[in-house]
Amino acid sequence: MHSLASPIVFDSALLHKYNQPLPRYTSYPPATELREEFNRGDFEAAIAQTLTDQLTVGNDRQRPLSLYCHIPFCESACYFCGCNTLITRYKEAANPYLDYLERNLGQVSSRISNRRVNQLHWGGGTPSYLSMDQVERLWTALHSRFCFEPGAEISIEVNPRDLSREYVFFLKDLGFNRISFGLQDFNLKVQVAVNRVQPEAMLFKAMGWLREAGFESINVDLVYGLPYQTLSTFRDTLDKTIRLDPDRIAVFNFAYVPWLKPIQKKHIDPATLPSPAEKLDIFRLTIDILTSTGYQFIGMDHFAKPNDELAIAQAQGQLHRNFQGYTTQPESDLIGFGLTSISMLHDAYAQNYKDLRSFYGAVDRGTLPLERGIVLSQDDILRRAVIMELMCQFELSKAAIEEKYHLSFDQSFDDYFARERQDLQALAADGLVRLTPNHIEVLPAGRLLIRNVAAVFDTYLRDRTLRQFSQSV
Repeated sequence: MHSLASPIVFDSALLHKYNQPLPRYTSYPPATELREEFNRGDFEAAIAQTLTDQLTVGNDRQRPLSLYCHIPFCESACYFCGCNTLITRYKEAANPYLDYLERNLGQVSSRISNRRVNQLHWGGGTPSYLSMDQVERLWTALHSRFCFEPGAEISIEVNPRDLSREYVFFLKDLGFNRISFGLQDFNLKVQVAVNRVQPEAMLFKAMGWLREAGFESINVDLVYGLPYQTLSTFRDTLDKTIRLDPDRIAVFNFAYVPWLKPIQKKHIDPATLPSPAEKLDIFRLTIDILTSTGYQFIGMDHFAKPNDELAIAQAQGQLHRNFQGYTTQPESDLIGFGLTSISMLHDAYAQNYKDLRSFYGAVDRGTLPLERGIVLSQDDILRRAVIMELMCQFELSKAAIEEKYHLSFDQSFDDYFARERQDLQALAADGLVRLTPNHIEVLPAGRLLIRNVAAVFDTYLRDRTLRQFSQSV
């Protein structure tokens, strides 16, 4: 219905009007709805064979697997970071963690009957904190317990301060084919303020090694809204990022939430942060520069070259989204290993414990180290499909949803979502969406506010405290 190549419309008045704390919708229901009182036994059974549903799922359907391994260790804390980390320079601290991680892998693999893995991601923390021996150890543990598809996407996050040419080629030779690292900002004053000093020469040298090694896709992360950032300094960061020539660029909005992150309260002076107006100008500049230099806006905060898999998948209507963000893989069951990691099955989500003692204790007892979770209702599953279609494709066919979820036997899409129609009409009146009898189309002015469009279908927002989320812009 629409061209993804259409220029994004940056309407300051609309962005101000709709800028509010909202979920990022890497899942629906969002992870904030996971509860400690969920039935762990149900989830353990769901790993092998999911709960009864209209669709055949789990091992019966042989849905492919996406695996995530969380490596929580970092040598030092970055003040902008919102990840769950363990700060230590004692590298041997990773060895007992790997012991338990291997046991956790065994717990899950024993419940899965020959499911194929099409995606593996190592995140953190800092996976490149691990030595080459430790990396190979975990790699071997994974590949001895799971069956990987030929050509599976295997990605890892690295810290450029950890890298050497030898380490980079080791990762590629082992089998990693995609890689990501954080730039944040090239400006030294900003780097010092967030405790992440990485000289420009280091970053270009690291990129050179990654290109030389032949990784299929290289992603870099930028963060806007950091201390001492200005429109001028961030323009310089963007210019240098384009010179690096990554395949994908993620541009994250720094969330200053000192009530949730004590490290921000201790180390970041709010007076050093760009004003809301300048932050919005930085965001607009970022979009203008990246899209004018050949990057395609994928959604929210992600950009990719037109020949990158993300851009191709979106153009073909095959883009998906899970707890790792946008993905090219078909609908899969995501299984998370390690501290805080989240598993996402068709009709159940669960998150592992956030502290080592609880995580280790559960594994020692022979149970999955799950702290909280949720079993999805049929309404959750239907709304998830609607939200993810809008988040990934910027449009939705009502007839396709009616057919897949059998709505037409009882009621139409519009009947089912009668309560949401008023909010959709308000968005349409502001030019964010176009409504037709069979489609919802997100217009160029609405793509930057896609979280607001998705939120129309989020029933949990009615009773949720929004303060726990980042701003939508």
